[in-house]
Amino acid sequence: MKLHTIDTGFFKLDGGAMHGVVPKSMWQKANPADEQNMCTWAMRCLLIEDGNRLILVDTGMGDKQDAKFFSHYSPTGTPTLIESIERTGFSINDVTDVLLTHLHFDHCGGAIRRDGERLLPTFSKATYWSHARHWECATKPNAREKASFLKENILPLQESGQLRLLDGKDGFIFSEGIEIRLVEGHTEAMMLPLIDYKGHRILYCADLLPSVGHFPLPWVMGYDMRPLETLKEKERLMQEAVAGNWLFYFEHDPVNELSTVVQTDKGIRSGEVMPLLAL
Repeated sequence: MKLHTIDTGFFKLDGGAMHGVVPKSMWQKANPADEQNMCTWAMRCLLIEDGNRLILVDTGMGDKQDAKFFSHYSPTGTPTLIESIERTGFSINDVTDVLLTHLHFDHCGGAIRRDGERLLPTFSKATYWSHARHWECATKPNAREKASFLKENILPLQESGQLRLLDGKDGFIFSEGIEIRLVEGHTEAMMLPLIDYKGHRILYCADLLPSVGHFPLPWVMGYDMRPLETLKEKERLMQEAVAGNWLFYFEHDPVNELSTVVQTDKGIRSGEVMPLLAL
């Protein structure tokens, strides 16, 4: 197995929404905001060489939306999703599987591209994976979450015939070296890959822990559907991470890719931070 960081640029979200009940006087030190109270976040995906499979975890927000949409999120930076994949020596046609942790636009937007008036899978030879319960809530969203589930990112997956829906309540094995943990606080049935790699276990945190700054238990995003459930999930998985010497891989931290997880006098926190290439 070999892992590759896939950078797809940065975007901005409101600092208060990203930190929930935590006062700005505290979170500003970890994730500084601009004059409009917006913080910069990464959209960091992961490419996994796993035997004869090439698995992409999440896809960033893509580039098919209109200028009004992008004006809300100020996307910046290079490389693009496709450029980042090509830098690993692969092309989009080499990707066999796209594992979508969940279907919020900043995690799945790059899964679909625009070709004139048509919306087509970016990875034409890949199987796309989502969770059945999550698919149900994404295609029939509640009013609070509706703005994050864009039909142009979601419905073409099903129409293409390339979509497969996983099921199960407690997680499952995706491949010999990849286990899926399900968490329910951020959104219904978010899938977190737990990867065995070079003697380490690496949890792809997605939106459970967006950044190193989100380690303290009360640091739960305002976007989460069930924040108290997120708090319990964080505590449970962080305790397991300390006991098992896991590493956490951060999708949204603008600086830090990977971190050890350590017990401190103040609770469980990030230990040593490093790039994925350091392993």
